[in-house]
Amino acid sequence: MSEPVLRVRSETWSGGETRSARRVARPLTKFLAQKTSSGFVLLGATALALILVNVGFSEQYHEFWETNLSIDIGSKHLIGMSLHGWVNDALMALFFFVVGMEIKTELVAGDLANPQVAALPVIGALGGMVVPAVIYLAINLGGVTGGWGVPMATDIAFAVGVMAMLGPRIPQSLKLFLLTLAIVDDIGAIVVIAVFYTTSISAMWLALAVGLVAAILVLRKLNVWYIPIYAVIGLVVWFATHESGVHATIAGVGLGLLTPARPLIGARRGEAIQDILAGDTVDPVGFRDMNFKLREQVPVTGRLIALFSPWTSFLVIPLFALANAGVKLNGESLSGAMSSRVAWGVILGLVVGKPLGIWSFCMIGKRFGLVSLPPGLKSMHLAGVGAVAGIGFTMALFISGLAFEDAANSEAAVMGILAASVVAAIVGWLILLRSGDGETDTMNYIESLSDTSESGNSNGPKTVPQTEPVGTK
Repeated sequence: MSEPVLRVRSETWSGGETRSARRVARPLTKFLAQKTSSGFVLLGATALALILVNVGFSEQYHEFWETNLSIDIGSKHLIGMSLHGWVNDALMALFFFVVGMEIKTELVAGDLANPQVAALPVIGALGGMVVPAVIYLAINLGGVTGGWGVPMATDIAFAVGVMAMLGPRIPQSLKLFLLTLAIVDDIGAIVVIAVFYTTSISAMWLALAVGLVAAILVLRKLNVWYIPIYAVIGLVVWFATHESGVHATIAGVGLGLLTPARPLIGARRGEAIQDILAGDTVDPVGFRDMNFKLREQVPVTGRLIALFSPWTSFLVIPLFALANAGVKLNGESLSGAMSSRVAWGVILGLVVGKPLGIWSFCMIGKRFGLVSLPPGLKSMHLAGVGAVAGIGFTMALFISGLAFEDAANSEAAVMGILAASVVAAIVGWLILLRSGDGETDTMNYIESLSDTSESGNSNGPKTVPQTEPVGTK
């Protein structure tokens, strides 16, 4: 007689064996877990915005996003903005909060924590910001020069998506180079927004925001770890920053940079469990203590990024695209964009300036011994990733919304961003496709080191092949 089969039914929707769990829940969970999935959602939101505006719903589209939404307490008016403003100033602050935490993590425990490793992408990112801005200014000299910050930006979601399409042809070191470059690029964009796209300043509100930031620092020194307190203070910081005239998203970045990126408790997980379970029985207080110790062994940035990143990737950024990418693509608007120096400044800045700046600055740094290329990374790889970095999109759209008050220039900039992003994606993909098998190059390099070591004198120095400088990675 066979033993009965014990079937354990999960209480979660995706954990069971129902048809919806197998065919919907688990595939959906797997899709959301992929880094490139957000790029597809973003692309879909952009396409939807363009379709709505170009198939007869342009008036309804703009009227919807200009709908005013205000918050009042009794007869006291607290804040009011259009739906477009709530997306760009409020929801995007959450996105920039996540960006700030990612920057903090990189500075504390990532590639940016090692100056030697960070040198190459930092120099490349600097070139990728300076050269596009110079190209835009050169084209718009004597005209609308305020949009020079637009072609400086890189959209990491689309850029990573393009590289993911090439799979193992791309060396891992190039993917790390792009991710680190994008982080530095974000830092540059944040500085540009804070310094150059801030208009009038209210000293009183700005002082309140700075005072609350100081209060957060004091609470951290006092070991106050209760996150809801920081959440309430963070909301007030955002409101004060918004009222001060500084763009409210800067508050999100600042709060992200203040978030602890190291574990608050350094004890090993096993010791924490053993301490609680040492006795014969474990009471509820003991379980609560164990839960606290386990939770605080993970940095706050790690926990909050895991919490908010799906929301920003699959809701905030697609909503931003839906609210900002709706432009007319008829003959009149296309003709106007083709004759607009703003559009051409953006296009040439992203398509030409980005790869030229990243590649040339890296090569100059290498020539003067400031940086070296990691194993498997070639000059052609840098040109390809530079072209891919020309996909400006999200950050470029965001900065264009701050840079242009005139509707015609704003529309021309948006059309330039869309056209440049498509061209940059295609050109970058083609360059990387022809750049060779990076994974094979890296393996050949490692094998050459092994062969040299085995054939060399064990008591003497080992010779290193000089086909490519040895990186620090």
